[in-house]
Formats: sequence, structure tokens, C-alpha cells
Amino acid sequence: MLNTAAQLMFDHSHHVLKVWDNTAPLDVLAFTGEEHLSQPYRYTIEFTSSAKDIQPAQMLMQDATFTLNATPNALASLGAALSMTPPVMQALRTVHGVIQRFKRLSTSRDESRYEVTLVPRLALLAKSHQHAIYQNLSVPEIVEKILRDRHGFKGQDFLFTLAHTYPKRELVMQYGENDLQFISRLLAEIGIWFRFTADPKLNIDVVEFYDDQQHYQFGTSLPLRNPSGMNDVGVESVWGLTSAHQVVENRVTTRDYNYRQAQSWMDGDVDVTRGDKTTYGEAYHYADNYLAAGDKNSPQSESESGAFYARLRHERYLNQQTLLHGFTTSAALSPGQELKVDGDAPEAFRQGAVIVAISSKARRDQSYEVEFTAIPYSENVCFRPEPSAKPVMAGTIPARVTSTVVNDTYSHIDKDGRYRVSFDFDRDEWQAGCESLWVRQARPYAGDTYGLHAPLLAGTEVAIAFEEGNPDRPYIAYALHDSKHGDHVTLQNYKRNVLRTPANNKLRLDDERGKEHIKLSTEYGGKTQLNLGHLVDSQKQQRGEGFELRTDDWGAIRAGKGIHLTTDPQPQAQKKQLDLDATIKQLKQALDVAETLKRTAEFSQASPIDNLAQQQLAQAISGETKAGISMYGDEGIAIVTPRSAQVSAADNVVITAQENVGISAIQSLSMSVGKMISLFAHKLGIKIIAAEGKVQVQAQNGEMEMTSTNNLQITSTQGKVVINAQQELLLTCGGAGIRIKDGVIEEIAPNKILQKSPILSYMGGDSVKATMPSFPKGEFVRQVRLHVAGNPQQALGNRKFRLTFPDGSMQEGITDANGQSELLQMSALDNVQIAVLPEQHND
Repeated sequence: MLNTAAQLMFDHSHHVLKVWDNTAPLDVLAFTGEEHLSQPYRYTIEFTSSAKDIQPAQMLMQDATFTLNATPNALASLGAALSMTPPVMQALRTVHGVIQRFKRLSTSRDESRYEVTLVPRLALLAKSHQHAIYQNLSVPEIVEKILRDRHGFKGQDFLFTLAHTYPKRELVMQYGENDLQFISRLLAEIGIWFRFTADPKLNIDVVEFYDDQQHYQFGTSLPLRNPSGMNDVGVESVWGLTSAHQVVENRVTTRDYNYRQAQSWMDGDVDVTRGDKTTYGEAYHYADNYLAAGDKNSPQSESESGAFYARLRHERYLNQQTLLHGFTTSAALSPGQELKVDGDAPEAFRQGAVIVAISSKARRDQSYEVEFTAIPYSENVCFRPEPSAKPVMAGTIPARVTSTVVNDTYSHIDKDGRYRVSFDFDRDEWQAGCESLWVRQARPYAGDTYGLHAPLLAGTEVAIAFEEGNPDRPYIAYALHDSKHGDHVTLQNYKRNVLRTPANNKLRLDDERGKEHIKLSTEYGGKTQLNLGHLVDSQKQQRGEGFELRTDDWGAIRAGKGIHLTTDPQPQAQKKQLDLDATIKQLKQALDVAETLKRTAEFSQASPIDNLAQQQLAQAISGETKAGISMYGDEGIAIVTPRSAQVSAADNVVITAQENVGISAIQSLSMSVGKMISLFAHKLGIKIIAAEGKVQVQAQNGEMEMTSTNNLQITSTQGKVVINAQQELLLTCGGAGIRIKDGVIEEIAPNKILQKSPILSYMGGDSVKATMPSFPKGEFVRQVRLHVAGNPQQALGNRKFRLTFPDGSMQEGITDANGQSELLQMSALDNVQIAVLPEQHND
């Protein structure tokens, strides 16, 4: 057994592990270390202790410090051994962190052997798996928020030193990633790398974030010298230098799509090689999730633009173009340092080597040794960490539409028709209506201000999908019913297809065979509806069939080219929409009747009906050339009202029947015409009968003629017959006659006069007094009012005008202050043309 001095002399355990709040002696036996840029380091340390059963609670989650000390030189070690005092240790590097793993490996009579894993506090973020969203924050702000709010980091625990300013993102989603994976990915995507340093005052590890090569640690220089056997003679050096080279991509092209500026050019094209002939090919990347193309010619392109991402990607490719490897005994070497090699170093090392990873190891019987990986230093290319794969969102996730208004009656959308939603997984508290960025809704039909958009109300469950599975690019795929918002088509009405809005505007299509129907309705106007097919009530009981258009409000049917109402059947809609065969046939029959009666009336010297207008109307309807309304009913047409009905035409009203025309009125029948009334009966005569009251026939300004082929009978059954003439009364028959004129009765007979009477009396002269009826004399008068076209309220006062009559004659006048003309004498009811004369101004 070696004596104490011998033990001290040969003890290689000069590296020290200290675990806070642990009193057990810890004697380092061996360790390995793994360090990478933009990754937490990991030191696996094996030690022995006289405490044979250290509990996990004494180690796990405890702050710890691992100090790498310089190897004491041989003379110092020998002097310390002879004097029985330990040599003075020189700390080369101190690694702070927390114990993440703890193992008890073995136990002997004197001691137990243990193993711990020391990591920086940042590594513990891998134990925090989250689903969260971040809004209106830049990537550095998101990282800082996670470090501070979720993991209690303080300002002294991390440091951002960035050359670029990074834009705030509308939304970033963390979906199932642990916090370390999430922030590492975000940082790597925009080229930010990080390393760890130690704060000697606070005895803590510090994570530092950078985005350029100006913040490498410069000033590390080591000689090129191979160690001899097991002894490095106490001089730190490098050896075993190798380099590996490969062809990488010559240039990078990016493209993305930004629907907010759909016509924008979104291509980025960058070549960082500056003409390097050992590169080849194009790497084309689509959908890096940027909003602007950026300037590809600027080395300081706008952050997170297309050119920015293209440059980062090319730098990552170029990081793999040349990889440097080597070994060293320097404990001070760490990732992020630029190493200069003194001596005859290979060409690849001469510009400096940026350390990106180290692997270190040592044992009690083996000196400290480091294997490092590096890339050549370049002013043009910086180290860029490779981002981990972004989660691919398969399928959809649930969310609800939100609004700034509680129980909002209407949808909460922006000027582009987008919504805000609250993700079901999100546990953070947000201002109402601000739970997400504005999210587009996928629709089955869309175009330039046209498409299909049924607005979603707050609380509606929606399924959120993602463009290319990118969690940062959500959109509403569709809406769903749930237990709180029940479906309006269920087992109770599964035969119906229904589109219904929150205000109960409805389109219902019922597919029940034999009872098919369609209903289009709105609540306004007391259920304004269009019902087609099998008509039912709210209890699904039939209330009719065919079609029904109804409202409790106003209604209008308007067609600019014409309307055809008909009962003429058109089975299975096999004919044309304007199939007017039955209507035209009836019009032609009516025209034939009119033509026949016209010729008969002319033959009988009656005034015939002018059927030109009837011909023109029939031609217009049959030719579908002019706007009109035609009505056809196989079994008749009834127009009824409890009040009044009016038939008016600017030209002619024609009534034709192949059988009879009947006009009935309980009170009176009045007919007034401007010129003439002509009644003609072809066969059975004319009857004018008044059961009560007087029958009066007058020709006020003309003659009256009564003629019959056979007998003409004038009878008063209970009164008298009075025949009165102002000038002369003449009765003639067979050449004989009686003339009464000027108070003289003259009897005229070509043969003889017979008088049969038992008595003939002659008395003195006398006269019959009779009052002749008087008729009013006068003409039609009319008055016109002139106003501005389209504005009846603005009268044309004191303006001259001219009337042109149908016969070509003209009459001028002037309106008063209210636009009214004087009473104008007219001899007929014909339409006149009115022209406003221009005003005359005196110069």
C-alpha cells in the first residue's frame, strides 16, 4: 500500500466537483464533457465518496460547480508530498450548472462510487413541455418571456447582444415542444447562436445570445505540438489537426406567399460564395414564413425577409463546406472561441478556427484531453445553428371564435373578413377578442369581392388547420356544432338540408321522397317566404302544394322585359320558359272574333271597333319584343277585391269574349267617353230596361235617330206619351202625313182623309205649353303644373311653355309662381305635348 506521500504524488484527482448544500466528500475519479454552440453542455462526472449512500435529494436539482485545475508540476507535487501539504491548484476553467442525473455505481468497504450529470440551468427547459401562443413579440422577446416568466431567470442569467433588430411576429405557436427545443428552434431559424459563460462573482452559468461573428471570443492561441506518451510536460498545445471538405450548394433561392399582399414579389436569391468554384447547385426553399422579399444585394437585409432567410440558409450550407478537427490539452478551450494555431498548421487553420463543439475527458490515471470540431473563420460567413424540425400540424385543432363584445349579436371580423379565435389548448389570459392574430376562414367559393361567407359568431367552435402544417400559419378550416351549440339537422329532421342564420333567415330543402319541398324565408315582414313543392306547417302537416310567395309586408313583382302568368301545364319543365302557345292561340281567337264583328258592324253601318291596338298587343306578346304582362287561365281568371278595382290604359282597353260579357253593379253603371259610344248587336237585338226610375236618352248637341226594319212601338202602360219639337213635328206614312208647325196642324193625304168619331167638336183656339229642356254649353278645361325633372317639389314658376295638340295647333302660356298654368280651353281629351320655352335674358 502506498504511503501518504506517495498517494499525493500520484494523485491525478486535481479536478474539483462541488455540490451546494452537500457535506459529503466528493473525489473526482473521471469525467467526460460535451459542449456545442447553441446547445446546453453536459458533463458526466464519476466520483468516489466515503459517504456510502448519498440520497438523490442531496444531488438532483442542486447547484454545482466543476472546476478544471491545472496539473501541478512534478517538483511542486513532490515538495507537497514531503511536507504533507496539498499543492496549490490553479483553476483553468469553472463550469457552473445543476445536477440533472445521479447514479450510485458501486460500493466497497471504504467508499462508494457515484456518477452525476452536470448541465446548465437552460437544459432544464427540456423538461417543460408546453402548448402556448405568443403574439406581437419578436423572437428575442419570446425567448426572454419564457426564461423570465416560466423559469424564473433574472437579468444576470442571460444576455442578448444582437446586431440585427427583429420584427414582432403576429403569432408564434408552441405546440407540444419542450421549452428548450422551442427556443432553440426559434433562435436557429433566424441565425441567433448562443454559448455559455461563467460568472465568477455570482457562481452561476450565463447564456449569451449573438447573431454575428463579431462576438466570437478572440485571443486564444495554442502551439502545434504532439504530446509524448502520457506526458504533455505541462504545456497546452494542439495536435492531430485534420480537415474535411465537401461540395455544398452554390446559391439559395426562397419563395413565400403573403395573402395580405397577394401580388407582391416574394422571391429571395442569395449567393454568399463570392464566386467559389467548389460549390454547385441551387437550394430552393419554399414557405420560410416571411412577409417581404428583402434586398438580396445587401449583406444587412431586412430581418426575417426572403433575402435574410436565403442568406442564413446559405451560411448553414457553407458551415458544412469545411470542417476542422483536432485535439488539445487546453481546459480553457470552449465553443464560440476563435483558435489560432501557432506553428506549421494546415492551410485550413491559418485564418483561425471557430470552435463549434468540444468533447473532453480525463481520469485519475489519464491526463485531460479535448477533441474539438471547428469551422474556418470568415468575415463573410457566420456560424448558424441548424434548426430542429418545426412541428407539422396534422389534421386540425379546436378553437372558438371570439369577440370584443360579450354575447355579441354579430360577428367580430376585420376589414378583410378575418376572425380572432381562442385556441382550446391556450391557458394564458388575453383581452377579450384578442386571443389570436386575425385568422382567415377557408371557404368553398371565393373571388374578388364575391364568394360564400356565412359570418361566424363568438363562441362558435371551429377547426383550425395550418398551411403546410406550419403552426405559425393557422386558418379556420370549418365550423362545428357541439353540445353548447347544437346542430339544426339531427335525427328529428334528417331528411332536410338547412341553411339557417342566427336571425332565422332560412333556406330549407326537404328530400323526403314524395314530399320534396324548398323554403326560403326571413323573419322580417311577418315571415316573408317563398315555399315550393310540398308545403307544410311548423308541425310538418301539409298546408298546400305547388308554390307560395307570401309576406305580411309590402310585395312587388317586377320584370323589365315582361311577365307571363299562366295555368297552361308544362310537365317536367320540358318546354321553354316563355312558351306562350296557349296564350297566343287565345289572343288569335279573340282577334278573329273582333275581326268578324267589325265586318258585321261595318255592313250594318254601325261604328266598328278599331282592332289595330288589339293586333299590336297580340304581336308584342307573341313576339316577346316588348315589356308586357300576359295572363292565361285554362278555367278562368278572377280578379276580386272587397273595395275598388281599376282598369286603366293610356291607349286602349279591349274586352273580347267568344261567348258573353257580363257587367253587374249593385248601385250604378256609368260610362263616359270623350267622343262616341257605339253599341252593335248582330242577332238578338239590344235591350235597355230600367225596372225602376227614368230612362233618359239625349243628344244634347246633335240629332237622334231611331230606325227599325219592322214595327217601332212606343208605349206608356200607365202614363202618357209626349212628343215635343221646338220647330216642327212631322208624322208621315204612305204619302200622307200630319205636320205641326208654328201652331198650325196640317193634314196631308194624297187620296182621302177618314175620320171615324160619333162626335166632332169645334171650340175656340188654344195652345199647349211645353218646357223644352236646356243643355249646358262649354268645353273641357285642363290645368298643367311644371316642375324640374325628377323633382316634383321644385316647381318651374313664371316660365313660358307651349302646348302642341294632336291636330298640330299650338297654344302658349306662362306659369305662376307655383308652376301652375291658367285654365286651358281644350276641345278634346286628347294628349298634348308640353315644351318649356327657354328663358330670355336681356344683355
